[in-house]
Amino acid sequence: MAAPLEQRISNFGSFHAKPFPGQSKALARALKQILLLVAALTTFIFSPSSSAVPIKEVRRVLILNVFEPLASPGVGLMDRTIVTRLQNSPYQIELYSENLEATLFPDEASQRQIRDWYIRKYRDRKPDVIIAVGPTPLQFMMESHDADFPGIPVVFCGSTVEMLGHLRPGVDFTGTWGVVEPEKTLVVALHLQPSTKHVVVVGGVGTYDRYLESIVKRSLRSYESKLDFTYLTNLDMPTLLERLRHLPRNSIIYHTAITEDAAGTHFIDATESVPLVAGAANAPVFAVDDVDVGRGTVGGYVLSLAAEGETAAAMVLKVLSGIRPQDIPIEKSPNIYLFDSRALDRWGLKEKNLPPGSVVVNREPTLWEAYKWYIIGGILLISGETLLIVGLLWQRARRRKVESELAIAYDRLRLAFEAGKSVGWDWDLKTGKNRCFGDLETVFGIPADTYSGDIEDFRRRIYRADREIVWKAFADAKQSREPFAAEFHITRTDGATRWITARGKYYFDNHGNAARMLGIAVDITDRKAAEEALSSLSGRLIEAQEEERSRIAREIHDDYTQRLAVLAIDLEEMAGTIGQANGSAVPRLYQFWNYVSELAADLHALSHSLHSSTLENLGLVAGISAFCEEFADQQDMQIDFVHENVPPGIPQEAELCIFRVVQESLRNVKRHSGTDWAEVRLDAINETLHLSISDHGIGFDPQVRPSKTGIGLRNIEERLRLMGGRVEIHSRLMEGTRIEAWLAVKVASMAVN
Repeated sequence: MAAPLEQRISNFGSFHAKPFPGQSKALARALKQILLLVAALTTFIFSPSSSAVPIKEVRRVLILNVFEPLASPGVGLMDRTIVTRLQNSPYQIELYSENLEATLFPDEASQRQIRDWYIRKYRDRKPDVIIAVGPTPLQFMMESHDADFPGIPVVFCGSTVEMLGHLRPGVDFTGTWGVVEPEKTLVVALHLQPSTKHVVVVGGVGTYDRYLESIVKRSLRSYESKLDFTYLTNLDMPTLLERLRHLPRNSIIYHTAITEDAAGTHFIDATESVPLVAGAANAPVFAVDDVDVGRGTVGGYVLSLAAEGETAAAMVLKVLSGIRPQDIPIEKSPNIYLFDSRALDRWGLKEKNLPPGSVVVNREPTLWEAYKWYIIGGILLISGETLLIVGLLWQRARRRKVESELAIAYDRLRLAFEAGKSVGWDWDLKTGKNRCFGDLETVFGIPADTYSGDIEDFRRRIYRADREIVWKAFADAKQSREPFAAEFHITRTDGATRWITARGKYYFDNHGNAARMLGIAVDITDRKAAEEALSSLSGRLIEAQEEERSRIAREIHDDYTQRLAVLAIDLEEMAGTIGQANGSAVPRLYQFWNYVSELAADLHALSHSLHSSTLENLGLVAGISAFCEEFADQQDMQIDFVHENVPPGIPQEAELCIFRVVQESLRNVKRHSGTDWAEVRLDAINETLHLSISDHGIGFDPQVRPSKTGIGLRNIEERLRLMGGRVEIHSRLMEGTRIEAWLAVKVASMAVN
């Protein structure tokens, strides 16, 4: 008992790392204290010994950023990667985050004040390791380390060797160097657009902007004799954008960074400068960092800031485990060829001309990729239905009547009726007596499997408005001597109304008078309810998913089963003649009835296989949980399903809507996100279901929607809209996606599942 409780104490110690959605910091601290107290009391009561439960050792980690993470997507991406890795360390991480605001306060006096403040702030609270994110923090550490932070290991990332000038890190430093390689991006650009004659380098006047500009000039100097180079790096933003609108033909643009323009206006490069430049340019724009891709730029051989953060985090964990920084070699960042499919299409650049191993984001699926499982499923269903029809025709061709086996077949059909919400009837027109058998409880509310009564009892059970229609169908069938079919309402014994579809046939005596009617009635209430629900839906995908399933199940359940019943009726009619005329037909008829029985069993099994009962029988939570487990196994993913306060008694149409949203969302995660983890959360507040599906994948721009319709997010939005629900989509490139849905439901009780 002690070991699991010790693990709980350890987990509670890091409770603040992952608060519940919408939870305030104060509430998180209060819950943390309560949970720690409960866990401690539980351990005290149930522990077999009085020894103290071990607590994780505390380690202080200071992240010193060049910019505020909210103002720099690149810094934010590296920080998130580092923090995520540290959460899995064997230590209780006491995390501190600071920034030097090198863009907003670039002057030496301001930077000195900021640095002096941090030196005083951490004088008596020394970190176990310092992470320097960006060149300015690294420069600060190299200049102040020996005097103000002696012996403290420093791990750096987000910097290049060129940015530090003559400074070099000492023995207490390790990390990863970013290597900007504009030449490789230019080679790719020339391969994509061989007609290029003009290269326009775009940048700003900020310190970081100038760093990148100097690197680009040195790297591309050998191409100046072959191409016309223009450096637009000393303009205010409006002037720059106007120049970019009127570049000569056969131009390409290489965007470095614009954190500050010539007018002194500050910008967030990835989220402000890059979209402005890409939107105004009349030529393709190539980029330096991975966070710039997907915002209108084509891409290139870019710095992978996510990979830098991952490498730095791994080094921090080694340092915390006791390895000295000088024993951890400094690494170079693993750059990648990264491109945006939408930008390639915009400028007519061919994906086939990209270097091998290139990563392409925002690629729209082909028609086959989007619909292949529906196409394959449709073909299989059509093929199965065709085989069934062929089998029925083959059996019909070999049909023979046999009186001696009629009772056996009659019992088997009765069992099929009971299992399939069906009722068979035998109406003796001479006596007016009607004998019914099958699932009488479902159809009529009669607690028995057989029932005999006057035909007027049956007539009274027909809904008043439908009686004339049904009796007219009976009269027409009697007059024409053709089978009759009708759909109508039945009022059960308990007053409930059910829909049934009925099919029957009259049989005549030797004088041509109608003597009997044999028939079958099938409960189609659920089908009618589904049809009413589906009639309000719009959109190709919803119709393809729900109506096709309903139609195939209905054909098997309603049509083929009734044909078997009519087949039995014909056998009864023939029994009176063949049995007396030809006694040798008995073995053949016996064999024939075996074929009919096998066919009825196969049809029954196929009908049930087309309709999954997990969601219908066990409810929404069980249905989603089963799907998540099955999908995770099939796709080799980790899917965490969390549910809270989900009430029983949710209407079926609401359960189906939420279930389909989960299905579609997880398929999109697998298809588009590039990650192998997703989280599904389901809860209920004030009779409103709240669903959240999130991942840590590459994300996308929610404002740029695909032109094709019928799948994906449009499917989710349409389902919820038609049910009176709503959906919100939160996503940013390289930062993952979260889909949140709300659906109001009316239930008898809000008790927790």
